[in-house]
Amino acid sequence: MARNGRKRSSTTKIVIFMVELIVVALLGVACYVVVRAFGSDPENEGISIVKLQEEELKIAEEVKQSTVMKGYMNIALFGVDISREKKNDSGTTVSLLPANDLRRSGLLKGFRSDTMMIASVNLDNGDIKLVSLLRDTFLNTGDNYSKCNAAYSKGGAEAAVKMMNTNLDMNIENFVTVSYWALVGVIDALGGIDIDVDSKELVHLNNYGICIGQTMDKSYKKLASPGYQHLNGMQAAAYCRIRYVGNDFARTARQREVIKAIETEAKKADLNTLLDAFNAVQSDIYTSLQTDTITSLISHIAEYRLVDEGTQFPQEGNLSVKNMGAKGSCVVPEDLESNVKWLHEYLFGDTDYNVTSTVKEYSKYIKNYSSKY
Repeated sequence: MARNGRKRSSTTKIVIFMVELIVVALLGVACYVVVRAFGSDPENEGISIVKLQEEELKIAEEVKQSTVMKGYMNIALFGVDISREKKNDSGTTVSLLPANDLRRSGLLKGFRSDTMMIASVNLDNGDIKLVSLLRDTFLNTGDNYSKCNAAYSKGGAEAAVKMMNTNLDMNIENFVTVSYWALVGVIDALGGIDIDVDSKELVHLNNYGICIGQTMDKSYKKLASPGYQHLNGMQAAAYCRIRYVGNDFARTARQREVIKAIETEAKKADLNTLLDAFNAVQSDIYTSLQTDTITSLISHIAEYRLVDEGTQFPQEGNLSVKNMGAKGSCVVPEDLESNVKWLHEYLFGDTDYNVTSTVKEYSKYIKNYSSKY
């Protein structure tokens, strides 16, 4: 009997961790959760799995050899902003594409990554740190310099991971991508989350909710008033999208607030509820995480925990927002080199990190280009 109790407790912890990481990707659905953890075949469960080509990820040799980073697993988390609008050459909307046609295909490429995070897992003690990469950050996206969220649209997850590795001196080999369906599904399965919505946020929340409803081809229940209240999945997803109250900096903070709220609900839920949350979103996940990676992570499953509220890149105080002509309004890392040094100190505790020649090159270009505006 005690053995069964321990097994149930262990399984519950695994599912809680899955749900927490489910949330992490678009605020959370970082499901390396693959059903394989339960002994099933993920290909039959609807999860889209791809194996990334290591040589295409452009991890710098000195980063690969870093002794400081060897004890960490870094996972890129993407939430794609799928739109059902089909436009003609003049930019006029001519039709709405069927929601089911985009629900899976939209995860692959063709849409910008509205949310980008790095989840860094300390494999020795289980600590997880989150960093939100501001989507309008002006970086090298592979073929030119532009807003970094363009990388996913052009080349999918592989190009977006490559962008993170080359600009931030990261060693990222895996990713998880989700859309609105995943975030809405997991929150609804948990019964909703509690969020304090202020009066300035309310109108934007409802506007975004209507848009999300159109994308998902579902009706949206308007939030009637501000205040601390229980949000359903679509309302919470809309809350995550608000960027006109405190701009994109406050927006990423709202995303991490939602992660914390989902974590709170997940820890209160029973095993069946958690499994329902997982089952609700598994077909809306696109990932590179393979069975051996899952097995490695699960060996320390009980130790994993989000250790703080997370942060953003570029570092506050080392950025500016500039209208850069055809590039649009961009978040400019004033000094990419020092931002990368700070990032490595935050994630890995490396106070003496020396950036690669690639980051130095990119930093110089960004500084010279942005100085014209």
